Amino acid sequence: MTEDAASLQRRTVRVLAAGQVLGGIAFGATVSLGALLAADVSGQESLSGLATASVTLGAAFCAIPLARLAARRGRRVALTLGNLFALVGIVVVITAAAGRSFPLLIAGVILIGAGNAGNLQSRFAATDLAPAERRGRDLGVVVWATTVGGVVGPLLLTPGEALGRVIGMPPLTGAYAFSIVAQVAAFALYLVALRPDPLLVAQRLARSGEARRDHIVDTDRPIAARYAMFAVAGSHVVMASVMAMTPVHLAHLAPDHVTAVVGTTIAVHVFGMYGLSPLFGILADRAGRIATILLGQALLAASLVLAAVASDSQGSVLVALFLLGAGWSAATVAGAALLTESSLTALRPRRQGMSDTIMTFSAAVGAVLAGVVLGLIGYGGLALVALVIVVAVTVLSPYARSGASASAPPRSEGPGRCVTEPPRRPLP
Repeated sequence: MTEDAASLQRRTVRVLAAGQVLGGIAFGATVSLGALLAADVSGQESLSGLATASVTLGAAFCAIPLARLAARRGRRVALTLGNLFALVGIVVVITAAAGRSFPLLIAGVILIGAGNAGNLQSRFAATDLAPAERRGRDLGVVVWATTVGGVVGPLLLTPGEALGRVIGMPPLTGAYAFSIVAQVAAFALYLVALRPDPLLVAQRLARSGEARRDHIVDTDRPIAARYAMFAVAGSHVVMASVMAMTPVHLAHLAPDHVTAVVGTTIAVHVFGMYGLSPLFGILADRAGRIATILLGQALLAASLVLAAVASDSQGSVLVALFLLGAGWSAATVAGAALLTESSLTALRPRRQGMSDTIMTFSAAVGAVLAGVVLGLIGYGGLALVALVIVVAVTVLSPYARSGASASAPPRSEGPGRCVTEPPRRPLP
């Protein structure tokens, strides 16, 4: 890369990581409070699950529109609009809680989910100007930053409630006072600091041919792109389905200490998801995207087998949930890098939005079906059913190798030359 492009990439990663921390606070608070608010406002515990479903649907519905907007206007416009959605959603949720309006509450949660679609795009924005040898590492750093917001958001519940009582906010909404501040800060950060826009610069480099001279892969590999989407979506379904049913399973194993056991297990799981993402990013750069995806499947398989054969052990379930998070991390980081470098710059935002939509919709359906499977054949049976998806992602990997090199960096043949495959028909 040129020195200017390399400097811009470093600054972009720092800005995106900071934005992930700020944006994750609102999302973490919603995940923690959504079900409680839904049950409180509606008066029916059976409706509490609609809050979590609404967050997912909001992200799924807005992923493609935001990606298309990014393709036309750049990442900065798409990310700031996502933050604006989340900010409006927070205000709507607080208003709904005050007016005891359940439909309005769901509308607000959907808007917060739409804002999370912007957060998901941040990981792809980290790859717009990244050279092949650092693409996975930069992506992993931005994914890792999600950990901070995801952990801080729930920790603000207690002080948020205290603050909410002082300033007269409705019950269970006090933590959103911190979320509003965080969203405004993220909005301002992207608006001011994400200049020049990394995607617009990448598109200009691709048109001028400078991208090829800098060894940034810019050829179309639709087979590899399809596989990347499938690997990311499949890994996410496995993770979301088993994770969603784990608290229910642990409630039967430890009815007297369910809060402590569930809290510890989910915390370990979240660390596995995000805490190791920079490591998997480096591994994807050095060992290859597909090899790291397959490592993720191996970790997922180990998790599911352990959950199936030792489902009655709290310790085994905790280890299984850590492996589940780590497997998801490896597959998601490497899959996102593979999708990016398998798509022409002009096609990347659309495919990335499609990938996020498929991922979130599949996870929503998977979580619903997981409850049915859990009721029919138990937690161990659910783990074995999820193993089928892991096998499918693994078995299909040779097809992806026919459309992309297993190693991440392109092969160079002399100064200014980068060996790439002949252009193929674009993935629709």
